Amino acid sequence: MTIALVTGASSGIGEAFAERLARDGHDVIVTARRADRLEALAGRLHAEQGVRVEAVPADLGKPQDLKMLEERSADVDLLVNNAGFGGYKPFLELDPDVGEALINVHIMATVRLSHAALPGMVRRGAGAIVNVASMLAFSGSIAAGPLPKRATYAAAKSFVVTFTQLLAGELEGTGVRAMVCCPGVVATEFHTVQGMDFSHMPRMSSEDIVTAAMAGLEAGEVVCLPTVEDVSLFEDVSAAQRALFERPREAGADPTKIASRYRES
Repeated sequence: MTIALVTGASSGIGEAFAERLARDGHDVIVTARRADRLEALAGRLHAEQGVRVEAVPADLGKPQDLKMLEERSADVDLLVNNAGFGGYKPFLELDPDVGEALINVHIMATVRLSHAALPGMVRRGAGAIVNVASMLAFSGSIAAGPLPKRATYAAAKSFVVTFTQLLAGELEGTGVRAMVCCPGVVATEFHTVQGMDFSHMPRMSSEDIVTAAMAGLEAGEVVCLPTVEDVSLFEDVSAAQRALFERPREAGADPTKIASRYRES
């Protein structure tokens, strides 16, 4: 019997992951801050699917809770790093403590839990890490428009994408996979708890996001984009990133000199 650990499992995408993994026959460890919801979820999934579901209340922004979950991660076969919150606000108006908490939950917890879970997976030659990011990870060049102010949140999600891509490369040949899923707007509590009303916008269900993520993992994707039909759009982004490193050398540019536009006239 395989064991999965899902963070941020008390609602939304995390809850949908727990439901899907229990239905697929995994024993599941669910964790989030809201103990009452976790206990209800664990009881329901055990009754419906007959698998072992353990509720572990924890706040990933607290070092002692994160350390406890690191220890629990050592024997899991599938880790879903889903916990997070938006913190949408202009950077100068964002409470630094909120910004630090956001970085701790989105970045530090993802890194530390992955580092705790991977040795066992690599030793067994099987396993996977699924990190949940956001399409906003690719929004750095969109300063204006209808998107919320999000400098810290979007940057944290960009970290998760790059971290997962490079980690997947390091894990090649081990039997262990790493994938990042980047949802668009999802019909969950994520925005409403921040006092934002996105009900007027087209939104995907959490269940569809999980369906896409599990299909992408099975297909060997490293970056799963549930709402993007034309995957060549992302391939173009990847090609442009490679070109930043490859084309200057191919064009014979001198890597010891600054570009001509920066030289004194």
